[in-house]
Amino acid sequence: MIKANSIYVLQGMIDYLNEVPYDVTRRQLYDAYDLYEDFHPDIPSTLRTCYDGKVYEHFIRTGKNALDVRESLARTVHDHGVHSALNEFFEQHDPHRCVGVMGGHALPRTTDQYRKIVLLSKRLTELGFVMLSGGGPGAMEATHLGAWLAGRTQDEVDDALLMLTPYPSFHDEGWLSSAFNVMERYPQQQKQYVSLGIPTWLYGHEPSTPFASHIAKFFDNSIREDAILTLPYGGIVYTPGSAGTMQEIFQDAVQNHYVSVGLTSPMIFVGCDFWTNQMPVYPMLQNLMQTGMYKNLILALTDDLDEVVQELQRFQDSLK
Repeated sequence: MIKANSIYVLQGMIDYLNEVPYDVTRRQLYDAYDLYEDFHPDIPSTLRTCYDGKVYEHFIRTGKNALDVRESLARTVHDHGVHSALNEFFEQHDPHRCVGVMGGHALPRTTDQYRKIVLLSKRLTELGFVMLSGGGPGAMEATHLGAWLAGRTQDEVDDALLMLTPYPSFHDEGWLSSAFNVMERYPQQQKQYVSLGIPTWLYGHEPSTPFASHIAKFFDNSIREDAILTLPYGGIVYTPGSAGTMQEIFQDAVQNHYVSVGLTSPMIFVGCDFWTNQMPVYPMLQNLMQTGMYKNLILALTDDLDEVVQELQRFQDSLK
């Protein structure tokens, strides 16, 4: 009787895994064309019916915290496969040259800050860095747009930004379509120019940027948050943000304090007024260092993109 029940339960589990709208056996990172399969840029409403849209709808319908053990297991198996694919990615790309960019998800495409992140990311990608972000809109999108445009001229960058201007927010219906239009006009020039986006279906109402050449999308946001802060061994650049960025700063500071990953990486804050007056995190971290409550932090504050590059290059030199 016990064996018969076990077989029945196992068959039910297999049937369920075959019915979910995502591949639980996936062992590769996504790219834009996997994640947005069946999305048509000329029909923006197909975002809801493409692969990503179907998975998000299923995620919400079955619960952000799935109570059904079959769904919980399916998500866990999927995330395990994506995590394994991440490990394979860093067998091909040096994690010490991976640099993260954190910042506001609501940053409009039309702002000077967005443009600055694009130019910084483009420059770092051309210098051989692998850019990483949480894979969403705003500052995250700007990071991957810059990496996508690596090798392009300034005129081409300006034109790409102009194409995005009519849809400054991810709330705009043409936000995703305009991104795909830029990708079609300006395909990546060289295969070595890669970037890694790590989004989550927990924030599935914010579409993942298609500009990331490699996308590790997770159901479990705790896995995702850990990844975006531990994988960029080359350092993290903090641009103005709000609650999520604040969380990431202190999570990063803790792992640097304890040298959790075997080394301490730079924490570079871009925006002197923002980080000292509007959100005075930088002087707080300095004070914690001076009093000995935090140790091992490598801190920098600047408005100058050249200084950001110099700090990151200086850290690379220290590893040799």
